[in-house]
Amino acid sequence: MSRIAVIGLGRFGFNLTKALFEAGHEVVAIDQDKEVVQHVKEFSTQAIMANAADKDTLISIGIQEMDTVVVGMGTPLDHSVLVTLYLKELGVKEVVVKAVTEDHGKILRAIGATEVVFPEKDMAVKLAKSIGSPNMIDFLALHPGFSIMEISPPPGSIGKTLKDLQLRNAQGIQVLAIKELIPERLNVIPPADFVIKDSDLLVIMGKDEDLRKIVSLSH
Repeated sequence: MSRIAVIGLGRFGFNLTKALFEAGHEVVAIDQDKEVVQHVKEFSTQAIMANAADKDTLISIGIQEMDTVVVGMGTPLDHSVLVTLYLKELGVKEVVVKAVTEDHGKILRAIGATEVVFPEKDMAVKLAKSIGSPNMIDFLALHPGFSIMEISPPPGSIGKTLKDLQLRNAQGIQVLAIKELIPERLNVIPPADFVIKDSDLLVIMGKDEDLRKIVSLSH
C-alpha cells in the first residue's frame, strides 16, 4: 500500500483523493479550505487544513515520508511551483504536478517534477477521440504517436480468428487482450485461433495512424 499525499482539493485533487483511497492506498489530503477538508475526511486516511506553500508546514506534516505527492493546486501558479520546489528539496521521490498551461508545465519540469499532468487537456483529447470513433470504448496515450485502445470488433471480424484478420501483419496492430463478456473473462495475448464474437472487446496497441484506420472501419 502506497503512502500518497494530495495537495490542493479542487475537482481534480478531490476526485483523485477519493479514487486513491477507494483503491486501498493511504492518502493524506491537504488544503487551506476548511469546508473542503471536512468534506474529504471520509474519503481519505487523514485530512489536513494547512498552507502547503510554507516549507515548515510541509515538514511538520511529514510530507517527506510520503512515497508520492500529487500537487493539484491550480491558481495562483506560483504556489504550485513553490510547493514543487519544496517537495524536491525535502527529498520526496515522486512528485506529480497538475499544470495549467504549457509554460507552467515547462517550469515544473525544470525544477524537478517527476511527472506533469494536464487533466483538462488530457480529458479533452480522450473525449475528442471517443466522439470521432464510435466503436472505441477507451483510450490510453502510451507514447507520442502510440496508443492503447479498447474497441468493439470491427465489422467483418465476427466469426473470424485473429489469424484470419492478420491485424499485426496487415495493419501494424497488436492485440494485447480480448475481454469476453459471455462468459466474463480476460484473455491476455490471445492465441491466433481465437474466434472473435460480437460480445468481445479488443484491447489493441499500435501507431495512432494505424489505430485510426481500424476505428474508422465502423463508420
